[in-house]
Amino acid sequence: MHIHLLQHGPDHSPARLTDWLTSMGHSYTVFHLYAGELTPRPNEADALIVLDGAETLLSQPPSWFKAEDKLINRYLDGQKPLLGIGIGAHWIAQALGAVVAPGTYAETGWHTVTLAPESSLDLPESFSAFMWHRYVFSLPDDAFSLGGSEAAPLQGFTWDRGRVVSLLCHLEATPASVNRLLSHAERPSTSPAAARYVQDDAQILEDANRFIHLAPLLDRVMTQWLTTN
Repeated sequence: MHIHLLQHGPDHSPARLTDWLTSMGHSYTVFHLYAGELTPRPNEADALIVLDGAETLLSQPPSWFKAEDKLINRYLDGQKPLLGIGIGAHWIAQALGAVVAPGTYAETGWHTVTLAPESSLDLPESFSAFMWHRYVFSLPDDAFSLGGSEAAPLQGFTWDRGRVVSLLCHLEATPASVNRLLSHAERPSTSPAAARYVQDDAQILEDANRFIHLAPLLDRVMTQWLTTN
């Protein structure tokens, strides 16, 4: 398959996603929309991945968002697989009529996700994932919850029999991608009262094995997403 990935900033890269696609024999093209590259056409790829970005994009949509939103809706109306991560998940939820708004707490670092009984994804009952967000979304109509964490009861969902997957949490994170966030990216907005689930840089980087444990989780999600459609 040939996969298109939409990138929304230099600090929010595909991370492990491109390595996974290559290892499974897929080809891909990354479109750097923030750098002025045009949004691709839906008939030019077999699937679409909408990546993360700075949360200011939610409150102040960029000039290129109109074309991207149209593309997301074309995929929702079609039959091809669609995956959203972070901001990408928010925009898919929004396109499906869900509410997108700041959550009670910001959530950065490593937090436990508890799988929902109704989840259509075959994942462990609980697992640790990397977080980098303040905004959350409600569950769209006819979608199935992935599950949630203490700070964000909805960490993702599937829709249309698993053809569409949206993940607030990051299973694609690598040491390099997280170091890039810590060094350069805008951090999710918060206040002292809302910082209960915000980890500092040392806490985030203290255990490199966490990144290793993410790899099989990403593999399970990606395999199910692409092979069930």
